[in-house]
Amino acid sequence: MASRKMLSFKRAIVFAVFFLTAFILFRRSHTTANDPEPFRKPPPKPADTNSQHAGAKHDPSTTSYTTETDTLSKDKPVPAQKALEDMSKMSLYDKLAYQYPYDVETKFPAYIWQTWKWTPASGEFTFRDQEASWTMQHPGFVHEVITDQVAVHLLRLLYASVPEVLEAYNALPEPVLKADFFRYLILLARGGIYSDIDTFAIRSALEWIPDSVPKESIGLVIGIEADPDRPDWKDWYSRRIQFCQWTIQAKPGHPVLRDIVTRITQETLKRKRENLFISKEKSVVEFTGPAVWTDVIFDYFNDPRYFDMRASQGNITYLNFTGIETPKKVGDVIVLPITSFSPGVQQMGAKDYDDPMAFVKHDFEGTWKPESERHIGETN
Repeated sequence: MASRKMLSFKRAIVFAVFFLTAFILFRRSHTTANDPEPFRKPPPKPADTNSQHAGAKHDPSTTSYTTETDTLSKDKPVPAQKALEDMSKMSLYDKLAYQYPYDVETKFPAYIWQTWKWTPASGEFTFRDQEASWTMQHPGFVHEVITDQVAVHLLRLLYASVPEVLEAYNALPEPVLKADFFRYLILLARGGIYSDIDTFAIRSALEWIPDSVPKESIGLVIGIEADPDRPDWKDWYSRRIQFCQWTIQAKPGHPVLRDIVTRITQETLKRKRENLFISKEKSVVEFTGPAVWTDVIFDYFNDPRYFDMRASQGNITYLNFTGIETPKKVGDVIVLPITSFSPGVQQMGAKDYDDPMAFVKHDFEGTWKPESERHIGETN
């Protein structure tokens, strides 16, 4: 009897040990969600660094943050950061291209830039209806009226790495010259719309580019200022076709803006060294105004760096634009007819303000005013 009880006791101990061991093994193989995950050895680097996946860019916006994706992403080598280049050895044109690269596929920035001596908050601001028209036609846009003092500080911020541009801006002797230069500088750096303070927005800029033209294929929108089909046109205008620069829409970094900033900077510094500045109206038009603006645009249209001239039947000239009544696309540029930015002038084929192609009305109140009444660049 005693031996039978001893056997039952031993059997009970064996079963207890068995169940305890099984329970421990079961717990180890089934950790709960709250248990800490053991450290894992990082995955090895790919053996073939020249494979098609090497250096692939990681786009966080399309990443699904699952364990599988994270593990796969760790297998990819991290691309090296782009080293800063020595800008002191670059030409001015290349400096501007490096500082403000151009990407035609980006959206037009929702900025409206205007300049004047006072902001709309000032009691001396007299362009309230004009300024308000831009805000009303472009809800959601950032609309800034830049004063002289703000312009100086803004350009110092934007062009700190290109000091020759700042030197040129400060060297310009006439406020009208600075006003012209500023519009190119702000559009090159930030893009958006520039329009003179004495302009009315008749239609939204969202209507300027035809629906048939993809907006991601356009980087610059300009309009015709003058199309004087008369023998004595040189007595009145600088160019047979003249593009206006009182209203411009651009994406930042566009080559046309890069070129005109380069030209004005170099010419200004040259005149500064020679102590030669001429302030006659004609010279202003040629120096910073619509004449040089028109020249730069035509040079761009015929530049083999941007256009395949082998398929061209000849250079693009005023003949390609005279008399047009609808927008014309040249590469990544939309050229609007004279009605778009000069409606109601009652000459050169311009139609009235109620025409479907009329986008901006210009009152010409700020052009060629005496220095005491001219905006931006004035020092009091």
